[in-house]
Amino acid sequence: MITTLRKRLRREETGFTLIELLVVVIILGILTAIAVPSYLSFRGRAQSSANKANVRSIIPSIEAYYSDNNTYSSMTLALLKAGYDQALNVSNYTLASLSDTGYCVQSGTGGQVWSYTPGAGFANAACT
Repeated sequence: MITTLRKRLRREETGFTLIELLVVVIILGILTAIAVPSYLSFRGRAQSSANKANVRSIIPSIEAYYSDNNTYSSMTLALLKAGYDQALNVSNYTLASLSDTGYCVQSGTGGQVWSYTPGAGFANAACT
């Protein structure tokens, strides 16, 4: 093998053969096939964690609203943003099941949804 390399260098044939290039492409394909599922799994967990953190961050504003108004039924995301948390990104949340004594708030779309209902706690599911 070393003698072959020396002969090749003497003849100034320093290019790669088609077989060598194909082997490199196959190795890169295998590495990509291993990395992509791992990346997608990481991305899904990150989205799920972000949605859960979003739900946790809005709960104090909701409870402050209830403390001031003694009901959840007239609560809206716009009221929460205007009166309790100006940094609230209302496009991240959905309010549902509003009543005098309860609510459900969720963040996320698709399979990465987290919701919170008083009494039931956090759930990896949409509000019902």
